[in-house]
Amino acid sequence: MLSTFQTMPKTLRDIAGFQRWRHPIAGEAAVLLIDAQEEYRSGALALGDVTQALCEIAALRQRAQELDLPVIHIRHIGSQGGLFDIDAHGGTFCAEAEPLAGELVIDKRLPNAFTGTDLAAKLDALDINRIIVAGFMTHMCVSSTVRGALDLGLEAAVIANSCATRPLPGHDGEEISARDMHRAALAAMSDRFAHILPTSDEI
Repeated sequence: MLSTFQTMPKTLRDIAGFQRWRHPIAGEAAVLLIDAQEEYRSGALALGDVTQALCEIAALRQRAQELDLPVIHIRHIGSQGGLFDIDAHGGTFCAEAEPLAGELVIDKRLPNAFTGTDLAAKLDALDINRIIVAGFMTHMCVSSTVRGALDLGLEAAVIANSCATRPLPGHDGEEISARDMHRAALAAMSDRFAHILPTSDEI
């Protein structure tokens, strides 16, 4: 006889009976845009699905404005002359994610946006314990940040279509496509760490 897991997989969140995503009221949640920088569009780490993701990020920003949710930009700081050099083109924000007046910008050097930054303190000062995450890459900085958010007692949601990643070599020597990496990263996050919302319309 097949087990429940074999017939119909469920996330740990579903098994534990966690509540579904609740639409935030004004000022209750913050939108985090992670590493929406040119390195991922026109640099050495250009992602195949970056254009679609940036279009969704633009829609997310509009949705945040409608709901009166603050937007916080996370910017990765790389070494001079290397990836994410903020004094070079690759380190600049993509136009769709250019910070507006009054929007916070937080610089990081590690994948988890909470590590070595004052992001947690900024959210606490705003009395915010829910975050809506978008950006790059799905399996790396997005995943690391929502995992870190759980450790801090924050509720997280990830907008699936606003994220993208790149192909990676598998341990067996076979390539794992960007699409499969993206889907697997979202599935892993949904198991315990975050609500996965297809688009910003689901906020």
